[in-house]
Amino acid sequence: MKEAPSPGRAAPAAGAVVAPRKFETEDVLAIAHGWKAEGRKVALATVVTTWGSNPRPAGSMLAVDANTQFCGSVSGGCIEGAVIREAMDVIEDGTPRLLDFGVTDTQAWDVGLACGGKVQVYVERLD
Repeated sequence: MKEAPSPGRAAPAAGAVVAPRKFETEDVLAIAHGWKAEGRKVALATVVTTWGSNPRPAGSMLAVDANTQFCGSVSGGCIEGAVIREAMDVIEDGTPRLLDFGVTDTQAWDVGLACGGKVQVYVERLD
């Protein structure tokens, strides 16, 4: 499946190998807004603090809908599964959560955060 080029970005040449592009904050917010406009239930996860080695900086976002469709990234893949599971609960009960993952956290090792850093992710339902 080819991704449509973003406004202001040229389409890749035919036959070109294209790496998946990282979602920018504005992309994630626009997609989440579009999902809400379609009537979907949506949660937004935002990296609020990082310490040490982390693949994504503070401000990085991940949007999740009630069908577990998501866009964006809060960690480059190592904690996305755990964050998406929490987002599903947030969509259901409306209670925001502040999640902590770190190298000393058993859960962090379980979900693959072996980079040696720490990350805090705030998950909220978009109403």
